[in-house]
Amino acid sequence: MESQPVAVVAEPRSSRRFWLHFLEMVVVMFAGMGIFSGLAALGFAAAGSALGDQPGWFRVLLMGVNMTVPMVLWMTLRRHPAMRNAEMAVAMMVPTAIAAALVAAGVFGTMAGLGVQHAVMVPAMLGVMLWRYDEYARPHHRHRHR
Repeated sequence: MESQPVAVVAEPRSSRRFWLHFLEMVVVMFAGMGIFSGLAALGFAAAGSALGDQPGWFRVLLMGVNMTVPMVLWMTLRRHPAMRNAEMAVAMMVPTAIAAALVAAGVFGTMAGLGVQHAVMVPAMLGVMLWRYDEYARPHHRHRHR
């Protein structure tokens, strides 16, 4: 029996889809930042402390985690491949680790460290998406499996 050739249908790419996807990722990141930072503040308060009492480098790291975890969870829900989730997490946590180290070294205060973290994290995230433009610009991205 001969097998029939499988037709491969190219999925159209769209810069509009790409930018909507980027906006979606930023919204999830900032929503997670607010929600998880609020939960962290409640947790510290329940323990008799305050988030503001923690060392600045820890607060920068916690902020990075609070933004990265929801992003990766959302990407998982949208069925991004695990490797793409890992790339995005690295893009977010490397600037976080650098900013936390600079705060720990006394180069920046906590607020400046948080500012540097955010200023670098979003372009790093965009850089990963541009690197994988073909994937992030496809329609029905959440239904793709790799």
